[in-house]
Amino acid sequence: MRRPPNHPVLEPPTAADIEDMARDAFATIPERLARHTEGVVIRVDEFPDEETCQEMALESPFDILGLYRGVSIDHKSVTDPGALPDMIFLYRRPILDYWVETREPLYDIVRHVLIHEIGHHFGFSDAEMHRIEQED
Repeated sequence: MRRPPNHPVLEPPTAADIEDMARDAFATIPERLARHTEGVVIRVDEFPDEETCQEMALESPFDILGLYRGVSIDHKSVTDPGALPDMIFLYRRPILDYWVETREPLYDIVRHVLIHEIGHHFGFSDAEMHRIEQED
C-alpha cells in the first residue's frame, strides 16, 4: 500500500528504546540507593511469561508493567549460596498500552515502574517508593 506524502509511519518504541530510557532513569536514582543496586539486571520483555501470569493471578498480561525477581536486601544473607542475580523486568507492550491510555511521557512511566521495582529490591512499602520517586 502506498502512503500519502507527509504522513510518516511512526514506529512504537522498541525494547532497546525502553532499555535506554531505563538506563537513563536508573542514573537518576539517589546515590544512597543506587550503591545497593549493583548487579541488578534490568530486562525488557514484550510481556510477562505464562508462569508469571499464573503466579500473579493476572487476568491479562497487560495487567502488569514491571516485576522485581530476587531476594530483597532486607532478606539477603552473606551465607546465601550463589543465588541468581536480582532482576527487574519491564514489560514493553503493557507499558506502551499504559502510555497510550494515559498520555503521560513514556520516560516518566518507565522511570516510575523502574523505581517501583527497585523499591521491592529494598523491601520498601508503596508509600516509601513514592517518596523516593519524588526525590531529585
